[in-house]
Amino acid sequence: MYPHVRVSGSARTRGQQYGSQVPDRVARSIDAYRKVFAHYAHWDWDKVTHEAMRYVAPIDEFGPQYLEELRGIAEGAEVPFDDIMAINVRTEVMYAAKARNAAMQLPRVGECTAFAAVPSDGRPVLVGQNWDWLAHAFDTTIVLESDPTSGPRFVTAVEAGLLAKTGFNEYGIGLATNALACETDLGQPGVPFHVMLRALLDSVTPAHALATLQRASRSSSAHYLIGHRDHLALGIEATPGGFADLHLTSPDARGVILHANHFVHDRFDHVDVGLWLMPDSAFRYQRADRWLTEQDPFDISTYEALLSDHAGHPTGICCHPNLTAIEQEQEATVLSVIMDLDAMTMRFADGLPCTTAYRTIDYSEFFRRPVPLTRAD
Repeated sequence: MYPHVRVSGSARTRGQQYGSQVPDRVARSIDAYRKVFAHYAHWDWDKVTHEAMRYVAPIDEFGPQYLEELRGIAEGAEVPFDDIMAINVRTEVMYAAKARNAAMQLPRVGECTAFAAVPSDGRPVLVGQNWDWLAHAFDTTIVLESDPTSGPRFVTAVEAGLLAKTGFNEYGIGLATNALACETDLGQPGVPFHVMLRALLDSVTPAHALATLQRASRSSSAHYLIGHRDHLALGIEATPGGFADLHLTSPDARGVILHANHFVHDRFDHVDVGLWLMPDSAFRYQRADRWLTEQDPFDISTYEALLSDHAGHPTGICCHPNLTAIEQEQEATVLSVIMDLDAMTMRFADGLPCTTAYRTIDYSEFFRRPVPLTRAD
């Protein structure tokens, strides 16, 4: 079972608590990405950290509290701050390198299959995904449970040392995500992907979440899948840039949003590098779409079965390592999560969902704030 890390207090204090509870996992993240960046971007660590520090100013302008969290993680784990910055811009380093070198025979890597289900009959809103990533993440993943002095309580499953990934918060916001890449992913400094994910978990309404995506220049492409317990959901395909570089998708006639690692919005007009990097994406999307046509799209058991599916093995929805590939190119489903935004529970598989039983984590008490005391007149 992945470690659960619970933190509270100010941004700096929470970062320190985070880093101090899992210093070995943070160190493994840094060591793993030294090798990964050398393999995918052909950059040594000095080059990576130099490039990573270019993102400090955009993060500070967007939300200085997120820099404080990052500095706290470095202090708590007793590692250099620029190392923590480097792993938090891992998406920008890797996918920008791939976009710049799309004509080269670069290694290809799978990613995620995500969904939101918004029923019209009063059943709960479900948001979830498989997170597929490089095999080292089995040794670095944690579940972060955060109780900030200011801002919503939230839970996120994330690589140790990074700010956020998929998760939900006390206001009923659920977040899933997919990596995307197009020819404009060139590593220009802006708000990094993982910082934006962290900021979305500070949202108190769905509109607040969308406004967060709109208010700054983003550095990389991504799909952000935002659900809310008031039976609302939106899929947002983003390319590097600002407000004009967002394309929105609502639930389909079934009440479902599906996404993998390629652009599907009809207004997307760039070169989809993601389809070149992750050709399995189109087949995972097709498989999920057909599955939900044939099964109840609002039943958790439907998604547990779907996220364990092996069509297209080993790069199916439940992704298994290709053991013929070298270590830096072996990917797998690192975790599987299904969030019930009404009950505030998380169905969580700590590893491959085909072999790891889902466990239910109830966060309703963690998210319940005490009623303030008032003076009787």
